[in-house]
Amino acid sequence: MLRIFRQIALWEAVSTICLFFFAMPMKYFFETPEAVRIAGSIHGFFVVIFVIMLIMCTVEYKWNWKRPLTYFVLSLIPIIGFWVELDVKKIINGQKK
Repeated sequence: MLRIFRQIALWEAVSTICLFFFAMPMKYFFETPEAVRIAGSIHGFFVVIFVIMLIMCTVEYKWNWKRPLTYFVLSLIPIIGFWVELDVKKIINGQKK
């Protein structure tokens, strides 16, 4: 389950970057609002899956409240969201509990 959560965290962070740094400039500079609609829908899908997986991992691995709260808050910040994926990778590799 952690491996799936790690992939979802990565794709959620990538979709945030695409939305903010590609789709939004296309909307405002090239007058293509479809870019935001498409990228926003994809990003929204990954956010929902991220939250569901975060809850599932919290229950399954009996995480205290700090880790899921930290992961959720960090996932809201575009570039910092990649840290979640790296931190979960450390847990998978046994470098962190």
